[in-house]
Amino acid sequence: MGPFQKRPLNEGKLYQTLNKNPLLFGIPFCLLMVGASYAMVPIAQTRYDLHDKKVKVMSKEQELNLQKNRKKFDIREEYYRLSQEADEHWEQKRVPRPTGLPEWGVAPPQTTAVPDGPIDLPKKSK
Repeated sequence: MGPFQKRPLNEGKLYQTLNKNPLLFGIPFCLLMVGASYAMVPIAQTRYDLHDKKVKVMSKEQELNLQKNRKKFDIREEYYRLSQEADEHWEQKRVPRPTGLPEWGVAPPQTTAVPDGPIDLPKKSK
């Protein structure tokens, strides 16, 4: 026998029972979790019921009155209004050019001379 014993000398009756049948602890725990979830259903339902009371149902007369007073939507008017807002806060600023670059951008590369006349293509032999 080694210097340390594997189990204590005086094991309790509960400890011995749980070692033999571990489901005696697992089954009640699972039943408690499932039962608690079913017990929480009425609490969650009252939460949603209170939220539904806050939402008002609009009568048909109120709905028609709102539609009558509403301004007609025109997509062109919105486009011009938004483009006008964008133009108000715009300011042109010149970007400094790198040194050695001409004013109007990069000079075109020198190309070789291309003949102005028609190009003779080789004929296919029959």
